Amino acid sequence: MQLSEQLVLVTGGARGLGERIVQAFSKQGARVVINYHQSQQSAEQLAATHGPDRALAVQADVTDPAQVAAMFDTAQTHFDAPITTVINNALVDFSFNGDARPGPADIRWEHFDTQLAGSVRGALNTVQAALPGMRDQAFGRIINIGTNLFQNPVVPYHDYTAAKAALLSLTRTLAADLGPHDITVNMVSGGLLRTTDASAATPDDVFDLIASTTPLRRTTTPEEFADAIMLFASPWARAVTGQNLVVDGGLVMN
Repeated sequence: MQLSEQLVLVTGGARGLGERIVQAFSKQGARVVINYHQSQQSAEQLAATHGPDRALAVQADVTDPAQVAAMFDTAQTHFDAPITTVINNALVDFSFNGDARPGPADIRWEHFDTQLAGSVRGALNTVQAALPGMRDQAFGRIINIGTNLFQNPVVPYHDYTAAKAALLSLTRTLAADLGPHDITVNMVSGGLLRTTDASAATPDDVFDLIASTTPLRRTTTPEEFADAIMLFASPWARAVTGQNLVVDGGLVMN
């Protein structure tokens, strides 16, 4: 299915990286469902720039399966079509603020619970809601947003990194199960992006240090990261599933 034919759900799509992903799909002619939790104004303004035929803002907490199911119903009613493509981008209660994050001595299990719920439960909820429509069409694209930190843990974001590592495992087991339905499941993992809402608290010297260690000698932008996501949704990646593409300027090389 061409990008222009797809109906794409972007969770956490109102701001930061999510907004860039919405813009990237919209440029290719896709219709986009912009999920938000609390950023109603930003989501509705973003949807308005594309018009009601091309974009819809829908509130839902992705950790709540009932809210996710209602969001899918709203999207299908509005566009008269099932969602074909899911981008699990929502980030729950996290800021990339370095030393301000709790370390091994004081991090609590509740931190892990929060991130596991956002990354793994959220993705499971959207996948389960998407499956009936994807199976009916014999087509689906699921793209999970990961991190390069579980391969290169230069910053000790223990809870966030553990949750994203679990999401990679879910990505691969889902890929094995859903492949016979022509549903691909992949992950795109970034390093520090310059700049999103979540990375706004990162000091400039950290950005500069990371840039100096990459082959490209710069940090990746949200727009560049969003472009890489387009690959897995496009027909050119129709035989690719269960993969984790690291987009960080070459800092981590698989």
